[in-house]
Order: sequence, then C-alpha cells, then structure tokens
Amino acid sequence: MDNHPHHDPAHPPRRKPLLAGLRASFLTGLVVIAPIGLTIWLIWTVVGWIDGWVLPFVPQRFMPEQYIGINLRGVGVIFFLVFTVIVGWLAKGLIGRSLIRWGEGIVDRTPIVRSVYNGLKQIAETVFAQTDTSFDKACLVEYPRRGIWAIAFISTEARGEIDRGIPVQEGKVSVFLPTTPNPTSGFLLFVPASDVIVLDMSVEDAAKLVISAGLVYPNAKDPTRPPVVAKQRPAAE
Repeated sequence: MDNHPHHDPAHPPRRKPLLAGLRASFLTGLVVIAPIGLTIWLIWTVVGWIDGWVLPFVPQRFMPEQYIGINLRGVGVIFFLVFTVIVGWLAKGLIGRSLIRWGEGIVDRTPIVRSVYNGLKQIAETVFAQTDTSFDKACLVEYPRRGIWAIAFISTEARGEIDRGIPVQEGKVSVFLPTTPNPTSGFLLFVPASDVIVLDMSVEDAAKLVISAGLVYPNAKDPTRPPVVAKQRPAAE
C-alpha cells in the first residue's frame, strides 16, 4: 500500500502567505542594511567625539565656519591629524627629543603621575610602534577549567620573574583571552606551551568568531559562512 501523499492536480499546493514573504524580505534587507548603518553611525559618532574634544582648543580664526557659515563635521579630525604629524616630526629631531626627556624627567619625580604616564606610554608603544609584539597567532586554551576550550591570542613568551615563578620546566607563553562580544576586554593568562593549540585561522578570523559569539566561521570562499563540509554518500547495500 502506497502511504506517500499525492498532490491532486486540481488542488495545487498552497503558496506561502504574503506576510511570510514580506517578513523574509524584511529580514534579508535588515541583514544588508544593519552592518552598513552601524558602520556609518560608529564613524559619525567617533568623528563627532573627536571634534568635540579638539575644536575647543582651535583658535576661532582657523574655524572654517567663520568663512563659509557652515559647521562642518570632521574638521577636528583634520586638525588632530595635522597636529599629531607635526608633533611626531618634532619628536624625531634633536630639540624634540631633548624636550621629551626633560618632560619625562619631571614626570618621573611625580609619584602618581609617573605610574599613570609610564603605563600609558608602554601601552601606546606596544600598540602603535612595536609591530613585532602584536598578536600574530590565534590559539585554543582550556579555560575556565579542563575540558572547556576558549579562543585566545598568543602574545609573547613569558620572561623574567613570571617565567621563574611558574613551577613548570617547559616554556611558558602569555596569551590574551578576549571576552564575547567585546574583545577589547579579557584575561591575561600564562600557560605552558604544551597546553596551547595553535590554530591555522588568522587573528582577524578568530576575532570575528569571538565577536559573533560563534556564528561567523572562517571560510576561504566566504568568511561570513561556516566551512562547507562534503556530505558522505551512504554505503551501497
């Protein structure tokens, strides 16, 4: 007896209701518009924040709105870039280096300011100047306990007192374990090198995976989709 249902030609299958089609189109459009809109909003917000911080220090005679009558957004960013380039150019000269050493000498004699300044300077030099110490490998570490794996980024090898204080004979590495969905916060861990599994994926792909809470996997053809796994054919009977 054939239990499979047959479609009656006189009664074709029902089409999806109009509301379901509109809902699918809306979600598709939202997927396209949301990243673009959020990117534009973020850039607009950052530019406005820089303008609000820089423009109060700019003399009124240099403001473009004095001549064109329009308050242009982004003028503060331009002044900030020009000022930063000039400071960097002066800092590389003999007079600039002398002034920096003189200023740092005053800061080093101020207890609280010294700690804040030295910490911020070290972070700035690490992020902007020392490209050889940036994250260049993604890895897996067992955290917060054995049997649970988390994505981390290898920073450097453990050195000095940290290396001597950890009671492990093999090499130790420092890794940064980011949080989801904000990878700018996280935990600094010092683990044995044998407990670290280095991944083939790039740091950018691993960051996408962390930010998306596991929804965006690296893929050579389309980084926004998980890898395509070929389905195995069933064995012949």
